[in-house]
Amino acid sequence: MALPASARVDIERYWATLARSAEIGRGRPGGLSRLALGDADKQMRDEFVGWCREAGLTVRIDGMGNIFARRSGLDDSLPPVVMGSHLDTQVNGGRFDGIAGVLGGLEVCRALDALGHRTRRPLEVVNWTNEEGSRFSPPMVGSGCFVGAYGLDWARERRDDDGKSIGEELARIGYLGEMEEKPHAFDAYFEFHIEQGYYLDRDGMQVGVVTGGFPSTGMLVEFRGETAHTGPWPMERRKNALIAGARLLVAVDELGWEYAGSGGKATAARLIAWPNKPGILSDWAQTVCDVRHPDPETALVMAERMRRAVGEAAARAGCTAEILDVWNWGGAIFAPELIDQVRSASLAMGYRTQDILSQAGHDAYFVARHAPTTMIFAPCKGGITHNNAEDCDRGDLEPGLNVLLQAVVARADR
Repeated sequence: MALPASARVDIERYWATLARSAEIGRGRPGGLSRLALGDADKQMRDEFVGWCREAGLTVRIDGMGNIFARRSGLDDSLPPVVMGSHLDTQVNGGRFDGIAGVLGGLEVCRALDALGHRTRRPLEVVNWTNEEGSRFSPPMVGSGCFVGAYGLDWARERRDDDGKSIGEELARIGYLGEMEEKPHAFDAYFEFHIEQGYYLDRDGMQVGVVTGGFPSTGMLVEFRGETAHTGPWPMERRKNALIAGARLLVAVDELGWEYAGSGGKATAARLIAWPNKPGILSDWAQTVCDVRHPDPETALVMAERMRRAVGEAAARAGCTAEILDVWNWGGAIFAPELIDQVRSASLAMGYRTQDILSQAGHDAYFVARHAPTTMIFAPCKGGITHNNAEDCDRGDLEPGLNVLLQAVVARADR
C-alpha cells in the first residue's frame, strides 16, 4: 500500500521530543552545552536509545559510538534508507543544530507506525559521534571513521584538552561498540538540518533543497618554540609558539576578508598554548583554521595560501610547524536523483522551495562517499546558530519534516 500524499508528521509529538532534548546539557539561557561523550551526551544518548526501542527499532552501537536504530522493512535483505545527524552540540550551542535531524528521523518512524505503513526497504536512524569537533578534533570524526576516511585506532586516540581520548570516553559512558569489518551498505542517506544561514528565513522560504556544499579545507597545526623569560631574552633569539599561532590565525582571517566579496570565508577558530602565562614565552601552540568558497577552484587557491601561511608564521616567530591534520569536504557531492526527489516532494506539498548550497560542514559530506546522499534544510531565525539564541518554531521545521517523510518513503518503497 502506497503512502498517502496527505501523510504528514505529528509536529506536536516531534516538538515535545525536541523540548525534552533541550533540558539535557543546558548551557547559556535557551541553549545547550552538550559536548561529545560528556555526561550530558550520555544522558541524551540514553534518552534517544530509549525512544527508539519504544518505537520498536533495533539499536546497534558501532566502534565509534555511532548509534544505528533500525526499523525493519518488508524485505529486510535490502540495504536501508538512512536518516540522521548528530546529538552533540557546541560549547555555546543551540537546541536544533543536528538534533532536529536525528529526532526528525525518529519522528518519521513514529509517523509510519501511526499510519500503519511498512516500507519495502528497512529504515535506519543514525546519531553520528562528535560531529561538532568542539571537544575532539577533527569534526565529523564518527561519520568519517564509518566511511573509512579515518582509521579506527587513530580516531579513538583523538584527545580533548584534558588528555581524555575518544576511545576512553566511549568506554566510560558505555557506548564503545564493535566496528563492522566494512560499513554496511546504505540504499540512500537523507539528512534534515536547520540551514545555519539566513537565506531561507530572509527570503520567506520553507524548504531548502541542498544541491551541494561550499568546498572547504580545515587544518590542525602545531607550533614548537622555546620557553624563555619575557624580560631579558632578546627579541632576535625568541621562539614564541604563541606568536606563531597568532600570526597564522591573523593571516587566515585576512585571507577571508580578501575573498569575502565573492562569497569566500576563512576562520581563525582556535588557539591554545603552553605555558600561556605572564613572564614566560610559550614553547608550544596549536591552532585550528579553515577556508571555504562556493567556487571550487577559488577554494583550492585559498587552501594553498592558508598552507603557505603556516610556514611563514613559523619562520617569523623562529619556530617549527607541523600540520597534524587536514580535512576537506563539500562540492557537488549530493545525488541528483535524491535532490530531485526532495524538490518534487516539496513542490507537490505546495511549499516555497529554494535550491541552496550548504556553507557548514555536515556528516552528510562523509556519507556521500558511501551512498547516494542529500540534505533538506529548514529555516532558522536570522540564521543564528552555534549560539544559545539559535531559534526555530514549529512552522520552520514542519515543512522540511514532511518532505523528509515523503521523500524517504518514496525511496524506500521503490
